[in-house]
Amino acid sequence: MLELAGIIILGILAQWVAWKFKIPAILPLILIGLLVGPIAAEFLSEDGTKWIEPIWNGEKGLFPGDGLYYFVSLAISVILFEGGLTLKRDEIKNVGPVITKLITLGSAITFFGAGIVAHYIFELGWELSFLFAGLIIVTGPTVITPILRNIPLKRDVSTVLKWEGILIDPIGALVAVLVFEFISVGGDGGFTKTALIEFGKILLFGTTFGFTFAHALAYAINKKLIPHYLLNVASLSTVLLVFVESEVFAHESGLLAVVVMGMVLGNGKLNNIKELLYFKESLSILLISILFILLAANININDLMLLYTWKTAALFAIVVFVIRPLAVFMSTINSNLKFNEKLFISWVGPRGIVAAGIASLFGSKLLKAGVEGAEYITPLVFMIVLGTVLLNATTARLFAKLIGVFLKISNGILIVGASKPSRLIAKFLTDKGKRVVLIDSNKKFIEQALNDGLEAINKNIYDDNLTDNIELNDVGYLIALTGNDSVNNHVLSSFSKDFGEHGTYKIASSMEAQKATLEQRGSFFTPNDDFINLSEAYRENPHINEIKISTEDEYSKILDLLALEEKSIPLFIQKDKGLYLIAEFEKMEESKEKCVLYYLGKKLIFQEK
Repeated sequence: MLELAGIIILGILAQWVAWKFKIPAILPLILIGLLVGPIAAEFLSEDGTKWIEPIWNGEKGLFPGDGLYYFVSLAISVILFEGGLTLKRDEIKNVGPVITKLITLGSAITFFGAGIVAHYIFELGWELSFLFAGLIIVTGPTVITPILRNIPLKRDVSTVLKWEGILIDPIGALVAVLVFEFISVGGDGGFTKTALIEFGKILLFGTTFGFTFAHALAYAINKKLIPHYLLNVASLSTVLLVFVESEVFAHESGLLAVVVMGMVLGNGKLNNIKELLYFKESLSILLISILFILLAANININDLMLLYTWKTAALFAIVVFVIRPLAVFMSTINSNLKFNEKLFISWVGPRGIVAAGIASLFGSKLLKAGVEGAEYITPLVFMIVLGTVLLNATTARLFAKLIGVFLKISNGILIVGASKPSRLIAKFLTDKGKRVVLIDSNKKFIEQALNDGLEAINKNIYDDNLTDNIELNDVGYLIALTGNDSVNNHVLSSFSKDFGEHGTYKIASSMEAQKATLEQRGSFFTPNDDFINLSEAYRENPHINEIKISTEDEYSKILDLLALEEKSIPLFIQKDKGLYLIAEFEKMEESKEKCVLYYLGKKLIFQEK
């Protein structure tokens, strides 16, 4: 009982440490597992026993007999199902040729390159070499996001790394599953006709069970045949049922079935897909926390000693410094990425949770089957995972500065609220060469923004994971333009630190607008105007007008006139090559002459004189 409780406590503690220090969770999880496992047995325990002993084939430990094997299988099935849910057809179509090539051509280069290197350096059989290669294809968002979260990068670079991690996770897992299943059915006689038939059965039953049960579950959810309070647990039980039933009909087809099931559900018309994703994400975090402490603790010191050779360093160096750059540069030929951007993408390629988890599962299965060289699979993959995560977590920021991809100034603008006035303002700023991102929980508003060619995200700002979006790393201005003042206040209080480097602004509430004085111009986005006035100004004249200002006296008079006019709202000042919010410009010590003022709504009367 103490060991089981300890694993959960240590796992959640590791997750907290990862969040606090903004590092991939897999790093503290595996280090804790190694500490309480082989390190404790070799250096800390007087009797040479591990502090946490997960025994696969004994009568003692947390999982006697085949208990741990079954737990790992089921846990990996849930994790892969969640990965399948996140893989969208539309995303693959729209992510661009670079990312498409990275997850296809780049994966193929990694697969064949790492397989050949592993075969000749460690003298593994071709089957095991390509299994190792299939396992290290995946990077994964859980390791990419924490590393890049605090590195301001050009949007193209962060987008490539983010989507490569998301899309390649289930794809890489699927490749590894297929290679393993091909090895499993090969037997001692090699890949015979019987082996090919068995492999075909695995593909048939895996895809059939996954596809069929996905549609059945979607039908049950959409027709409300499952009560809301049972929705998540019913989905979990269905995943486990699909895995087990597929295994019964074709051994080793279960993982393929759950990945297919997740992909079908994720791309179907499921009413509660977000709720299902949140539940599976929380469950995956708990399973990952338990799983990787167990797997790392299960490694013996003899397994680690297998890596104590120059061959390990050579394999790691070739995979990281030769194969990864080759895959990236071949995938980015004729792209708009610059040489230093390609170099940074090549440098950042940490392997993640799926690689380590499946490696432990497959390694144990192959060891149990007596496959020669199978003892190398788990420690080699763990070495690649730990090595790449440590390398990237400690050097990515410095490397970005050295090669010149680190953004020194974050000039992106995040506007919360995608109403018609917000979209007009965003379009104006975009035409002026600014990067603007709109965020709104209203799906219709976001669709209209996207149709207008604007960058927009359908997101609830009360979601804690908004700051995890590495594509927003170049944002330095935060503007809250919703009609709800409590939402606007939440935006400023919660996200100013992450997105308001150069300033945070909000539309005034009705009470603030009524009490605002001319001296408070710098306090709000528009101190005398609330969301109602903004909407009225848009309805009056949905265009942004401009006035050329010659003197400071003229500047003050025009702002005073705009403050009295309910259907005209001042927005921006352009002086020399700079474009500033009115509130921002008011706080600057710049002279207020020889500039251009932009405002929304009704044209000022004196313009016609």
